Amino acid sequence: MSRAPQPFDHAVRSDERLVLDAEAVRAWSARTAEALGRERAAIDAINVFPVADGDTGTNLYLTADAAHRAVEAVFAAPGATGDRAPDTADAVRAMAHGALLEARGNSGTILSQLLRGMAGVLAEGADGDHLARALATAASSARAAVAHPEEGTILTVAAAAATGCRDGGTLPDVARRAYEGARTALEATPGQLAVLGAAGVVDAGGQGLVAVLGALLETVTGTAPEALPPSPAPAPAAAGTTESCGPGGEGPGYEVLYLLEAEDAAVELLKARLDALGDSLVVVGGDGLWNVHVHVDDAGAAVEAGIEAGRPHRIRVTHFAAAPAPEPHRADEAPAHARGERAHRARAVVAVLPGEGLAGLCAEAGATTVQARPGEPPAGDDLLAAVRRAHAREVVLLPNDTDLRAAAATAAERARAEGIRVALIPTRAAVQGIAALAVHEPDRSFDEDVVAMTAAAGATRYAELAVAERQSFTSAGVCQAGDVLGLIEGDVAVIGQDLTDTARTVLDRMLQAGGELVTLVVADSAPPGLAATLETHVRRGYLAVDTVTYHAGEGAPPLLIGVE
Repeated sequence: MSRAPQPFDHAVRSDERLVLDAEAVRAWSARTAEALGRERAAIDAINVFPVADGDTGTNLYLTADAAHRAVEAVFAAPGATGDRAPDTADAVRAMAHGALLEARGNSGTILSQLLRGMAGVLAEGADGDHLARALATAASSARAAVAHPEEGTILTVAAAAATGCRDGGTLPDVARRAYEGARTALEATPGQLAVLGAAGVVDAGGQGLVAVLGALLETVTGTAPEALPPSPAPAPAAAGTTESCGPGGEGPGYEVLYLLEAEDAAVELLKARLDALGDSLVVVGGDGLWNVHVHVDDAGAAVEAGIEAGRPHRIRVTHFAAAPAPEPHRADEAPAHARGERAHRARAVVAVLPGEGLAGLCAEAGATTVQARPGEPPAGDDLLAAVRRAHAREVVLLPNDTDLRAAAATAAERARAEGIRVALIPTRAAVQGIAALAVHEPDRSFDEDVVAMTAAAGATRYAELAVAERQSFTSAGVCQAGDVLGLIEGDVAVIGQDLTDTARTVLDRMLQAGGELVTLVVADSAPPGLAATLETHVRRGYLAVDTVTYHAGEGAPPLLIGVE
């Protein structure tokens, strides 16, 4: 079936491309980073939505620069020549993946999803018709990633670009129509979003997307589009105002971003929880890896939600404004359990720990401790009592055991009902709790402290050595009573006869994935000299890895290992 002539149809020049091959994707990624780098200050200057924090241009540039570096890495890979040279699919997927890993801010996160949507289609074909389909897929997937999409934003500009070229055609025709559609839509944004109209500016994210499509047009046609006219500075009333993406009023105080490894079902539950916590929610990605962006007042809760959904990392928290200091409790306003007690501290850490020695060590570091005795895990009432005993307005709770998560969550909820602000960091092992406590700083804001402690705990892989009490089936095979079990992240990974040899094997397996610091927690029941032997093993085999040893005393497993 022939296609009806379109307004922009023209004879293809010799310097125009008919296929977006890998080299063209490479050139596009480079031009995009260059264009956004050139325009970042101008885009920052008109950034009044969703938050007037003046960083949209910078965030878009950093996201695009990461995408370009990912493409260059594909071309620089060993053997990336001849028959193994990158193709379009390799290049566009690298561009999208690089943007996903380093996406910054609201607009950068959306840009990463736009590139991901395009990559899925362009990997199948790279002519004009495929580009038109790619832009349509990108626009719809980006809109779906935003919890509460607004018109007059980068989403509107993306949709207009897709609509402008929906009939397909040659690659230059499609790129030209997409650019013109986006540019026309950008000019209309002040009439679609009240905050833009009040400021007298176009949408900053939309202007960034026009730059991205302009770089694509130049790559395809060899001719750069006419530059956009300079944007005026926002009107003073709008320039100093922080707006919310939600239904009116001032927005939350923190921007929280993190990468998340999680299953689709867990991400859907996470979206609902984060949507209830704040606004400007954007969750992009797929295939087990997601980039999460949200504006909240409780940054710790946003990170905690990510931990419950999967494995968050590369956590970033940004203040939009200084958070107000918590008001001090008056004696007659203190919770009933604290009346007549000593004055409240500003903040405390409550940690569950095995072994008297480890509990004493953490108590010296300022933590209120709850000792977990073999076969006697603390109950929710024990944890609540410890939170009360801390005498603090803000409490960070470290259960340090997967099986204690439900009890800890119940204790946290009950403490919150009594007026105590509690952040539960669901640490799964004592070494994660030690890592969190090591970065605890009571003088910084509660949310920043919780985020730093959560990141430290999440970056710590853990293992435990135990002695089998009976014959049983494990994930590493059948063990007999008396065998030494090496458990990594809760699963039996090694079955041995000697505790020292098994510990060396567990350490080697953990350090294969990298590490900078090994933490050894040795109980009284461990063989004499175990810590020194393992420290020597690490020092000889892993030159860049440091080791620190703690003594757990009685009541702890023979050996706990943490790798950060």
